[in-house]
Amino acid sequence: MLSFDIVTIFPDFFREAFDYGIIRRARGAGLVEVEAHDLRQWTSDKHRQVDDRPFGGGDGMVLMPEPIFDAVQSLTGSSERGSFEKSTRVVLLSPQGRVLTQALAREFATEAEHVVLICGRYEGVDERVVEALVTDEISIGDYVLSGGEPAAIVLVDAITRLIPGALGNETSAVNESFSEGLLDYPHYTRPVEFRGMQVPPVLMSGHHGEIASWRREQALEKTARNRPDLLK
Repeated sequence: MLSFDIVTIFPDFFREAFDYGIIRRARGAGLVEVEAHDLRQWTSDKHRQVDDRPFGGGDGMVLMPEPIFDAVQSLTGSSERGSFEKSTRVVLLSPQGRVLTQALAREFATEAEHVVLICGRYEGVDERVVEALVTDEISIGDYVLSGGEPAAIVLVDAITRLIPGALGNETSAVNESFSEGLLDYPHYTRPVEFRGMQVPPVLMSGHHGEIASWRREQALEKTARNRPDLLK
């Protein structure tokens, strides 16, 4: 089983996020567990403060290190990166992280048993969290969100669907976009003709070799058109 613990100042953000589709089925089958935790429960002051102004000046607020370290220690048994179990990953969701890819999601799905996700907010987190605590700093794209919560949902979904047994058809994860470095080929279903647009005849030919060749060609064309960087 793969266990996800999400550390956030907005735990209600996740109230129903994992109650649908593949993640719901995976939870029901005992393949994954997902729980959101309020960072403020690891504060000790009456105001339950988790952020403060940055040293050196500047706009915004920064999440303080102490509550985050205490949260991770509570959830993993340690607050030192080198002391985690090999199958434990502590992830900071941040625009400064390496970009999430299918290969990275598969790495987590095959190697991790416990993933702690730290949702950044405001101007970010104290850098000592990055230096001494997190094992992975991950971004879901080259843009800035208001916080790490949406990114946490994306990461949980991307990893969960690659866990053996999570998908009804195990070849689905093998044949989709990025699995072979290309975008997915086009898909068609009934009706054969819709508003003057026809299903390519090759897909109804029953010739599996020709269908495979057409799909490969179409995947290459779509990748060249939409993501030429992948072809490099």
